[in-house]
Amino acid sequence: MVAFASKMFFSFMMSLLVTWYLVPFFAQLARKLKFVDVPDGVIKRQEAPVPYMGGLAVFVGLLCGLGLTVPLNSDLSLLLIGTTLLLLIGLIDDLFPLKAYQKFGGQLVAAFCFVKSGFYLKEHVFYNMLNIPLSFFWMLTIINAFNLVDVMDGLSSTIALGAILPFIIIAVLLKHYTVALALAALAGGLCAFLRYNWPPAIMYLGDAGSLFIGGFLATIPFLFNWGTYTPYGYLAPVIILSVPLLEITALVLIRTRKGIPFYLGSPDHFACYFMQAGWAKVSILYYVMIVSALSGSVALCLTFNLMPLPVLALAYVVILACWVYILVRARVHRTR
Repeated sequence: MVAFASKMFFSFMMSLLVTWYLVPFFAQLARKLKFVDVPDGVIKRQEAPVPYMGGLAVFVGLLCGLGLTVPLNSDLSLLLIGTTLLLLIGLIDDLFPLKAYQKFGGQLVAAFCFVKSGFYLKEHVFYNMLNIPLSFFWMLTIINAFNLVDVMDGLSSTIALGAILPFIIIAVLLKHYTVALALAALAGGLCAFLRYNWPPAIMYLGDAGSLFIGGFLATIPFLFNWGTYTPYGYLAPVIILSVPLLEITALVLIRTRKGIPFYLGSPDHFACYFMQAGWAKVSILYYVMIVSALSGSVALCLTFNLMPLPVLALAYVVILACWVYILVRARVHRTR
């Protein structure tokens, strides 16, 4: 166990150091190439253009952490096919904005690559004919959720780290050591990047980063044996990824009510509501950390059957109710 802990620490630190080194270099390159996020006064309210390519730095850090700790013949090497494709789609979209159907088409191809590589639902609680469609729906939802939630300094990285921590704990306790190494590598890259993405951000992930991180975290759950301790363990990933799922659900509902497609930009993100209600960006990040920690704790208890299911269900309902209440209060304050 000590040897594994050392290996996981090495994976984390290698990714962290590589990303830390690359971010300033990529930021300078992005400015030279005019590869920047320009303020629009609606959602993009930063004072000056901010360079993209942060996602590329995190991805390279992830590759270095994985390459030095994970065997090349593992399932994770197949996972990189889809995540690399998502990274490339995001880079193209950052440089030359794609139409919604083009972007979604690329996501479908990436999801197909994941499924073809064996990443899909295998729980017996569902009919076998539904496993593949549900897996596609899950992956596309999480990928788009991370893409949509990335509207504020540090937000997407903080949400991702909040999900990675319980996934790592579960992976270690279930003895999925290779998965834990991969998650540690991603965590290292995100921690280094967050140093530059913390408000006020001097670099952004861009669509390249949000898409590949979303794809990575959407696919990782298919490597776990969620039914080891309880037949309801397969619900744990949904709980762990509550924040991005709540965001995309709210956007679909609000934008549908407004009569606009959910994928079109509008200031209806929870972070936008909170900022317009007077919240500081750092306060929003701390709030997301708290919600992620609470959701992750519920997921851990569910996975290992540590508490009665009704108690966990009540706890999760309270978390959701508090989230909705605070969101509605912020939205009402905004419309006054």
